Amino acid sequence: MSFSDLKNKIESFFEGQARLSDSKDCIEEVFSLLNQGKIRVAEKVNGEWIVNSWVKKAILLAFKLKKSVKQEFDSYDKLGLLKFDFENPRYRKVPLATIRDGAYIGDDVVLMPSYINVGAYVGNKTMIDINAAIGSCAQIGKNCHIAAQACIGGVLEPETAAPTIVEDGCFIGAHSSVLEGVIVEEDSVIAAGVTITASTKIIDRDTKETFKGRIPKGSVVVQGSYPSDGLNIACGIIIKRIDDKTQSKLSINDILRETR
Repeated sequence: MSFSDLKNKIESFFEGQARLSDSKDCIEEVFSLLNQGKIRVAEKVNGEWIVNSWVKKAILLAFKLKKSVKQEFDSYDKLGLLKFDFENPRYRKVPLATIRDGAYIGDDVVLMPSYINVGAYVGNKTMIDINAAIGSCAQIGKNCHIAAQACIGGVLEPETAAPTIVEDGCFIGAHSSVLEGVIVEEDSVIAAGVTITASTKIIDRDTKETFKGRIPKGSVVVQGSYPSDGLNIACGIIIKRIDDKTQSKLSINDILRETR
């Protein structure tokens, strides 16, 4: 079935124009394609991120169609876990790393004990560190490091909403959170303990320019605050743009990314 035909069928099921009970094969095909990275919840087209809302609709239909049953690790859920291919291992997965069905893990990724939710995409040679959480439909680029206990927020509903996106070459510091569909543009660094939501002001220390909902390419962001009506409101501060010195401290060690 072509992607166009699959999309039309999912739209028909979602809008109630066809019986939900007949949607099983289409939903299973969508999940298979997600697991292979052949379709994504969102993708960059001509420099702009486009949301494939029909893919999110298929995930939502799965929750509506499926019943909770006993799953791995004594869990009780509607979705199972992604099966690891021991015959053709493309990435490394240590004990307690959990990948929900409908997620894609790229080549030479390293998964420490962490959680990858449905619809997520993790690009090649990225490390997901201890206790990090990659939320539903989050899109993580290649050569990234999501540090210990960092949270990349999930955005599954509404189906038209853009997911949280971390582009190629980014470092997301320990205990930091990027939420509500924020886009972290490529080669950016989010320091430890920073929280960024769609409404968080991101202030460039040098130019005083303010951003919301995105971190500009190559930014180094720390937690800060600004005065408002006698209060200090949390914000992100761009303290500088990435340079060779910063890049060298964050450079990926290819030895750790070797699968075999």
